[in-house]
Amino acid sequence: MAKYSTGSGGGSESDSCELCGADGVDLQTGTVAGATLQLCSDCVTHGDDAQSRRSGGGSGGQSGGGQPGSGSESDRRRRAARNAARMRDAQQADSSHWEDGADYDDDQLPYLVRDYGERVTEARQDAGLQTQELAAEIDVDESDLLAVEQGRATKAGVGGSVIGALEKRLDVQLAEDT
Repeated sequence: MAKYSTGSGGGSESDSCELCGADGVDLQTGTVAGATLQLCSDCVTHGDDAQSRRSGGGSGGQSGGGQPGSGSESDRRRRAARNAARMRDAQQADSSHWEDGADYDDDQLPYLVRDYGERVTEARQDAGLQTQELAAEIDVDESDLLAVEQGRATKAGVGGSVIGALEKRLDVQLAEDT
């Protein structure tokens, strides 16, 4: 587990990388997001110094050394965001901590027509059904049905099977033809 230190420990008292936590490795001093840290050889390539060398050096060699508005602060923030995204991607690539892994592809939501919520509401009302009646009839949660009617199916994580059941029962087109 990473220690995320500010580097104020002075010297190399610990033999673990202050960014990734790797133990028993040769450490080098590097700067990450403005903090001076003791880093392993893998992590030092992600530091500010390595980033500025790859991007052509910039003015002054290190980020944060330029004039306000000269782009150095925005470059530093861009690099920090990119590094955070890489770390997040690496963590998400390892699905071993999930019980059954990800099942995003099992019930994908299709691309929906622009006014899908209005179409479902109108078709349900034309059929003379209340939301709880329709939800029970097609065996879906009423909250999913309400999310579809309110046009927030994507945000609510409604599956494609709900859309398919609604299309079939109400004889209405909700998915775009592709």
